[in-house]
Amino acid sequence: MSNQKVRSYSREFKLEAVKLVIEQNYSIREAAENLGVGKSTMAKWVNAYKSEQDPLAAFPGKGNLKPTDAAYKQLENELIKVRRERDILKKALGYFAKPQE
Repeated sequence: MSNQKVRSYSREFKLEAVKLVIEQNYSIREAAENLGVGKSTMAKWVNAYKSEQDPLAAFPGKGNLKPTDAAYKQLENELIKVRRERDILKKALGYFAKPQE
C-alpha cells in the first residue's frame, strides 16, 4: 500500500492548467512538469475540457453534476413521480368503475 495522499485541485487551477496547453501551446508534459501534476492527470483535464460543449462545465467539482447530467437526473425523477401518479389514478379508476352493489 502506498502512503501517498490523493491531491485535489480547484476548478480554477484545472482551467488555468488546461489553458497553458491549449492557448499557450505548452505540451502536456511541459505543463504537467511545471505545475507538479502527473502527465496522465493533465491529459485527462485537457480531454475533459475539449470534450465539453461548454468548457466551463468541464470540472463541476465533487458532489456536483454537469449541467447535462443534472437535467437528465431531474427528468428521471419527474418521470418516476408521474408514473406513481398514473398508477394511483389507474387503481382509483378500477375502484370507481366497479358496479356498486
